[in-house]
Order: sequence, then C-alpha cells, then structure tokens
Amino acid sequence: MDILRKITTLWAMLAFLVLAACASAPQSRDDQIADLARAIQAMGPNIEPAEAYRAAEIAHLYPLQLASQWQVSDSPLLHNTKVNMGLRPRGLCWHWAEAMERRLQQEQFETLSIHRAIANSDNPLRIDHSTAIISSMGEGMYQGIVLDPWRAGYGRLTWTPTRTDPDYAWKPRLEVLATKRERARRRARN
Repeated sequence: MDILRKITTLWAMLAFLVLAACASAPQSRDDQIADLARAIQAMGPNIEPAEAYRAAEIAHLYPLQLASQWQVSDSPLLHNTKVNMGLRPRGLCWHWAEAMERRLQQEQFETLSIHRAIANSDNPLRIDHSTAIISSMGEGMYQGIVLDPWRAGYGRLTWTPTRTDPDYAWKPRLEVLATKRERARRRARN
C-alpha cells in the first residue's frame, strides 16, 4: 500500500511539472502595455487610440523608473518601513499615486481624465491606500481604471476597473480628505 501511495504521488508530481512546463510564459512588457491600452480605449468611443497607448505606456514604464530612483528593492510593506525610517527617499502608496497623476497630467490628454482615490479610509484595521485612476474625459473615477504601481511592488503596475477592484473600495481623494479634516475639527472641539 505504501509503494502505491509513493507511485501515485510521483505521477501527480510528474503531471504537475508537465502542466507547469506547458503553461504560457509571462506577458512581455509590450503585451502588457497593449492590453492596458485596449482596456483604456474600451472605456469610451471618443478615446483616441494614440492617447490610450501613451497612457498605458507611461503607466507601465514610469513606475519602473521611479522604483530605480527611489531604490525600491523590497515588497511594498517592507519598503514602506524603510521610507518611514528615513532609509529610502520615497515609495509610499501616496508617493506613487501623486507621481503617476502628475506624470499623466503632463501629457494634457484631450480624451482622458486622471483622478486620485483613497481606499480603507473608514477601516481602522487597515492603512489608507492611495492610487491614480484614468477614465474617459468627462467620466468619473468609478468608470475608470485603477493604475497602482505600489500594490505588486517594485514599480510593477497593477490595473483593474475601479468598480471591480478585488482588493480595494475606492473613494475620491478630496472627499476622503474633507471627511478627515472634519473629524479632526470635531476632535479638536471636544
């Protein structure tokens, strides 16, 4: 019986290795950019393909440049600790969001809008998380796509439609900051 179990285990491992070898290779950076460009363009019929591609290219490549400048060599939470200890210059989620927003705004897109958002602001058990969001011009952030280079670490972009983000429920940044200011005022009065 023991030999049968070993043979079964060996066959299972062999099958796993064969399937793993047949799995598709990770997407190239060009394919990742093209996929995001298609998703951006799909947000609305008025989006210029060249703008969608340029935004996707910036969203993927600019964070990698920042990761080098900011000396990002660890997972997001470990890097955050280093920033908070003064061992690294930048790299908190709001740094990424601010830099991404600023860089995309420089393009002066005519068919795309850039937004900022914060998640977890009402959850005392989780730390706030900031991001930039891109949408069709005239649409709100909830019709857009989250562009988050902090989440996967090392400046690698995570992108997902705002409404269906599996990890975060986003709120407009200015709304969250206004709520925090009001709470601080109430605490100061008491």
